[in-house]
Amino acid sequence: MNRIIPLILAVALFMENMDSTVIATSLPAIAVDIHTSPIALKLALTAYLVSLAIFIPISGWMADRFGAKNVFRAAIAVFILGSVACAISNSLPAFVVSRFLQGIGGAMMTPVGRLVLVRATPKGELVAAMSWLTVPALVGPLVGPPIGGFITTYFTWHWIFLINVPIGLIGIWLATRFLPETDAAETPPLDFTGFVLSGIAASGIVFGLSVVSLPYLPPAIGFITVAGGLVSGILYLLHARRAQNPLLALELFRNQVFRSSVLGGSLFRIGIGAVPFLLPLMFQIGFGLTPFQSGMITFVSAIGAIGMKFVTALIFRLAGFRRVLISGSLVAAGSIAIYGLFTPETPYVLMLAILLVGGFIRSMFFTGVNALSYAEVSAEDTSKATPITAVFQQLSIALGVALAGGILEVSTSIHGGPLTLSDFHTAFFIVAAVSAVASLSFMRLAPDAGNAVSGHGRLSTPKTLEPAMSPGE
Repeated sequence: MNRIIPLILAVALFMENMDSTVIATSLPAIAVDIHTSPIALKLALTAYLVSLAIFIPISGWMADRFGAKNVFRAAIAVFILGSVACAISNSLPAFVVSRFLQGIGGAMMTPVGRLVLVRATPKGELVAAMSWLTVPALVGPLVGPPIGGFITTYFTWHWIFLINVPIGLIGIWLATRFLPETDAAETPPLDFTGFVLSGIAASGIVFGLSVVSLPYLPPAIGFITVAGGLVSGILYLLHARRAQNPLLALELFRNQVFRSSVLGGSLFRIGIGAVPFLLPLMFQIGFGLTPFQSGMITFVSAIGAIGMKFVTALIFRLAGFRRVLISGSLVAAGSIAIYGLFTPETPYVLMLAILLVGGFIRSMFFTGVNALSYAEVSAEDTSKATPITAVFQQLSIALGVALAGGILEVSTSIHGGPLTLSDFHTAFFIVAAVSAVASLSFMRLAPDAGNAVSGHGRLSTPKTLEPAMSPGE
């Protein structure tokens, strides 16, 4: 398998993953500098994810219309501009707008890169190909927390965004030099009505859920935007039934395998989306650690994720998607719940071991979910499946951030004081329970679901069983 293309495309994932982990570690310091609260700053995290949810649906159309290589390079350039804007922001509104701009670039980078890879890879090699896509990408979570914590503690948080500038420029050069040229294809007209309705639905729901629990804006605004998002979502469903070429091809959900992978994975990602928000805050506010100390603890999860990638393909070949995803979702949810038992008296060695195992299991789970999404999708439908899976991934992560912030806000309102360690414990227990529900979706899978991709049931070991790493972290 040619690893050059997935490794080049992984530059985008590297920036996105490192950026999100760096920001989570630095939230308290950023909040102090721009005169707001850490909980209010989750609006900036959500703004980025909302931007992804709005613009990801048109990523497939853009790649077909203008050429995937051109769109990929332009997306990196937009992400760089958004990063610079974040670095010079001096207020919460400016920071939120800058993160939204970053999201526009991110909305094109990862889906377009994944689309190029899926189209160029036989299904029998899909797990390994997707895995190599994130070899550098998983270095982002690995180095993000300690680098972000170090810069925030000993320098200033503004520099954590400027890291993206040289990385992005290298990515543009590598894409120009090594990615194959892709010609623009004949595409149907953009479903503009669908784009508007899906964008309002995604942004209204996610933004509204965040605002409801924010002290920065009146809760009524949150309820109104959530209602508007739900109405727009219903209108889009009605529109998609009549449109000749709808923006999101919802008919793919008629396939049980695709439906289970998308819906089950989305439920699980709600918990995963909450963890990067909750864990650094708990270590800094509940334990009294510095951002650098917090980052040196949380980065261990990425080591576990990287380690698991080298045996994931073998595990799925031996046990199959159904068994691994059911057990993996339950065990991984349990690892999130254990975070709710951490206290300042917990030995650091024990915490590091638990975080390592948690990253190990979650990595395996995401490898399977991402590969299973394409297991029964035809080659001509990959451009339709890619934006759907990406939208649901980002929406679920955004909902996880909104849920985590809402739990903390409600908890502090109940006891009438500042954030305490018990508030974080409660949040971890709740988001773990939500993630565990994902197992129900995978129980509906047939025992042989996705065997063409995993190789389960074959008498011989397929050549695709190479050290594996996959997207979705």
